Amino acid sequence: MLSQVERGETSPTLNVAERIAAGLELSLSQLLRLDEDNHLVVVRAGEGRQRRRRGHSIRELTPPLPGQRADVSLHLLASGVATGGPDDPPIHEPGSRETIVVIAGSVDLHFDGRPIRLDDGDSVTFDADLPHHLVNPETNPECADVRLIAIVAAGLRRS
Repeated sequence: MLSQVERGETSPTLNVAERIAAGLELSLSQLLRLDEDNHLVVVRAGEGRQRRRRGHSIRELTPPLPGQRADVSLHLLASGVATGGPDDPPIHEPGSRETIVVIAGSVDLHFDGRPIRLDDGDSVTFDADLPHHLVNPETNPECADVRLIAIVAAGLRRS
């Protein structure tokens, strides 16, 4: 039935729409976007939520909206700084995917027990609910921070 709805071959009944919403962990109003007043939200430079932790700065580029399924953030990593450690548990919900685009510098993505070097302009997409962390391999504190964009798309929860 869901594939028929997606292809536009049928319209779901209210009961089916409620089941689809529940399966996506959304309310029916979120699924139908009835709870949105603004269909356009601009986040101006410097206005996004920001947090810093031991040389790792994160600025959220997307606003927190009901039912939003992806978050975009700008990350700055100082020399020698890591976003976590090899034994840290994943912080993303089950089924999440993350895409990273390196804007400036080089960073090592530690994933599946091995480092993968990413340089200016490189991108990578991976299952974000698996253990991973980023490390700025530069040891000279005079060097510029690594700049990257991270896009985390929420996945469907696994049963």
